[in-house]
Amino acid sequence: MDRMIYTALSGAKQILDQQAAVSNNLANVSTPAFRAQVNLYRAVPVVGPEAGTRAFTVASTPGADMRAGPLTYTGRTLDVALQGNGWLVVQAPDGTEAYTRAGALQVAQDGQVQTISGLPVMGDGGPLAVPPGSQVTIGTDGTITARGPGEASAGLAQVGRLRVVNPPNDAIARGDDGLFRLRPGAQPLEADPTVRVISGALEGSNVNPTEAMVEMIANARRFEMQMKMIQGADGNEQRANQLLSTN
Repeated sequence: MDRMIYTALSGAKQILDQQAAVSNNLANVSTPAFRAQVNLYRAVPVVGPEAGTRAFTVASTPGADMRAGPLTYTGRTLDVALQGNGWLVVQAPDGTEAYTRAGALQVAQDGQVQTISGLPVMGDGGPLAVPPGSQVTIGTDGTITARGPGEASAGLAQVGRLRVVNPPNDAIARGDDGLFRLRPGAQPLEADPTVRVISGALEGSNVNPTEAMVEMIANARRFEMQMKMIQGADGNEQRANQLLSTN
């Protein structure tokens, strides 16, 4: 009976992990450019001298749903969204290169272009910066132009270009901080000039709240089934002990 308990226990554990991923997705339904977490598991047959009637449940490599979220037009010149599979390049707190599609940008007091969380946005030559107090516009090719206070339209100057990459979906993975990074062994990414930048718009989360709620209910039913299997195995064990104790 203990074999049945361990088999059901492995399934229950993976269902709890799946439920945690779905709950996290539902909590981020309003987070800009959030990619839904995909937590997979699979059955692995138990190899041994006995008949192959048992299988444990093990986790597969977690991933993310890379489908684009809906666009919301804000009219703010520093809000950008990316067409297709493009990603903005930012500098992570540890100095490494990371990728995001959250395009709510801002200009710090020193003129540095940052994400809303304060991460430096990278250009072709490094972190982007504009003259403090200037009016900034972003073109469809990612070109950033700035005009100083009081200057005429002839005073527009190109100060840099957003570094946008277009990696294969299996080449990047999400970190604990929500940023995506290259998987070990993946080739370094070059800027892709074909990715179009949409100024004045933000991408929303690609989490479907209705699907997430249905998945939570389904996971609860699966977990309940595993618990019934454990309870049934425990009841059988107790009855077997009673029979043995009467002899």
